[in-house]
Amino acid sequence: MSNTKTFNLKNSYAKELHEISEKCIPAGFKQAEFLLKNYKLAEKLGFKKDFLNSKECLNIFSGNSLLKNSQPIAQGYSGHQFGHFNPQLGDGRAILLGEINEMDIQLKGIGQTPYSRRGDGKSALSPVLREYVISEFMHAAKVPTTRSLFALKTNENVIRETELPGGVLTRIAKSHIRIGTFEYARTKNNETLKTLADYSINRHYPELNKTDNKYLSFFAAVCDKQASLVAKWMGLGFIHGVMNTDNMTISGETIDYGPCAFMDSYNPNTVFSSIDTNGRYAYQNQPAILVWNLAKLAEALIPLIDENEKKSIKQLNEVLQLVLPSYQEYFYKEFCQKLGLNNVNNKNIKLIEDYLKILDSGSIDFTLSFRDLSKIVNATLTAKDSVFGENIKFNNWYLKWKKEINQKEILGEMDLINPCYIPRNQLIENALIKANEGEISEINFMINLFENPYLEKNIPKMYLMPSSSEEQYVTFCGT
Repeated sequence: MSNTKTFNLKNSYAKELHEISEKCIPAGFKQAEFLLKNYKLAEKLGFKKDFLNSKECLNIFSGNSLLKNSQPIAQGYSGHQFGHFNPQLGDGRAILLGEINEMDIQLKGIGQTPYSRRGDGKSALSPVLREYVISEFMHAAKVPTTRSLFALKTNENVIRETELPGGVLTRIAKSHIRIGTFEYARTKNNETLKTLADYSINRHYPELNKTDNKYLSFFAAVCDKQASLVAKWMGLGFIHGVMNTDNMTISGETIDYGPCAFMDSYNPNTVFSSIDTNGRYAYQNQPAILVWNLAKLAEALIPLIDENEKKSIKQLNEVLQLVLPSYQEYFYKEFCQKLGLNNVNNKNIKLIEDYLKILDSGSIDFTLSFRDLSKIVNATLTAKDSVFGENIKFNNWYLKWKKEINQKEILGEMDLINPCYIPRNQLIENALIKANEGEISEINFMINLFENPYLEKNIPKMYLMPSSSEEQYVTFCGT
């Protein structure tokens, strides 16, 4: 056990929800080494610099020893995966060490757990680094997300399609409670379900304890958080790729960056994931899947809402019917901000929809379009020399849009909302290839770049531009 006394480590989940979790000791990697340390996040959590640079720190986060008082567990959950229910999933390669400052500390890729289902519980290095880079970009882009504290190289290879370097990620989250966690608790008994709901409310929505029906209020709060989150994804051109119910948190944080990617040319049908063969989780389908997933949460909560099942279903459905309108409000608000429009009204909604149609018909880069639009209106770039080129539809739209904006007011404002740098697919891929060969300077460069993705820097244009390859980029789960 660690002799560290500086951490106020709690094990509330392990203590209160032992019926849907399993005690589990990390396997540990004796030759592991740190590749990335998130010093700013570590400081927020209360980690001192001397500890971060100590052998003790390496031992703990490589799974060779434990933080003082830690009661490590693997969390159980179910999940609808691509629409099909799997009653028992759970943390097959992740172990929760406990909570520090109300934040989960989880090791991912740390070895087998009771939920590994014949898997080795390990992770290749590439998915670890990928999640580190993208989750930290999402944080910088003001999207609720799990965070990355450490990335380690295990110096033990893992076998997937081929032999690959291994890695461990230390993931930080408000919690790892998923819609699938509620589905799992429902398969146990109503008392376990109630305990999970009470725990979730106390941890994430304590103000709901004062409402008339706290469980119905809880459902409404989760719906709102998720609607807001997906709207932010859409505003970045982010495609999660695996919006299963086990990958949707009740805290409203983005979780699990497996087959995710960012759209280059705007196309609502864009899919990157190799396993999403039918396009279930395509960019344009994410709002509908949001509603579908929340319907599964509603089903799990039925016993808690009212003793009369019909009344319970009716009340839950009333809340559920508000999700899509709520999402649309968040979506249009997001795009109004991106386009420098003051408020959501019918005229501005039409401008947003027409703008997206122009991007679609011209296969125009989604991210650069907003940055170039800002440059055009501020007279630092001509439309002809922008991503829009000589586009009559854009020119006509531009004249209408310009009448609705306050040019002085949005001077520079759009650039504070629309990033110029995103984790472009090819950039990430090239950086990961180098990292697997032992060179992580490109990964470090991208992490530094994404600390402020809104500030254009004097660096090679390749970091701004989409890939020149005509091949469709494909992502893989990485498990």
